Amino acid sequence: MVGGGPVRVVLAEDAVLLREGLVGLLERFGHTVAAVGDAPSLIAAVEEHGPDIVVTDVRMPPGFTDEGLRAAFTLRAGRPGLPVLILSQYVQQAYVAELMDAGVGYLLKDRIGHVREFADALDRVAAGGTVVDPEVVRQLLTRRRDPLRRLTPREREVLALIAEGRSNAAIARTLVVTEAAVAKHIASILAKLDLPPAGDDHRRVLAVLAYLRG
Repeated sequence: MVGGGPVRVVLAEDAVLLREGLVGLLERFGHTVAAVGDAPSLIAAVEEHGPDIVVTDVRMPPGFTDEGLRAAFTLRAGRPGLPVLILSQYVQQAYVAELMDAGVGYLLKDRIGHVREFADALDRVAAGGTVVDPEVVRQLLTRRRDPLRRLTPREREVLALIAEGRSNAAIARTLVVTEAAVAKHIASILAKLDLPPAGDDHRRVLAVLAYLRG
């Protein structure tokens, strides 16, 4: 089940303590979890359990480079649209473009400590959305600083929240403004950055991320 309810999760994380902690956290929210510790086991577990979402570390055995990420892409090639939430210890610029093209979630492991944020991100990705860690967004914004000078400080705040996958209502709550004000800011942002007026949150996030990546 998706849309905020319990989902079936296949979790791939080689660090035993973190893996067990994530299992406990996910089960606390009512999710069913199959946990593994390496990339080959991840692929096998997805074939066995047919999960609603995969949560995987980037670096995993046997080589501790990008095995988890590659396994996720392999799984999505065979199961188009399979929701995947990637976890990483650091912002890895080399992977950002691929992750954005794939339309998956990308969170730093530090975000796990923010339990509600992590749970919300998992729900959004399981429902087909795109979620990008705020620190990744911050670094992308820094790289594209010159074109963003056209935006007001408030518009830059809204842009960062859009890229995190937030709905208009969530942005309004975060900034303590009305949804009408958020909609006005978004219209201004899209116009200033020459982005198309995407019709739903997911496409809007992808449009913004495509701009930031460019």
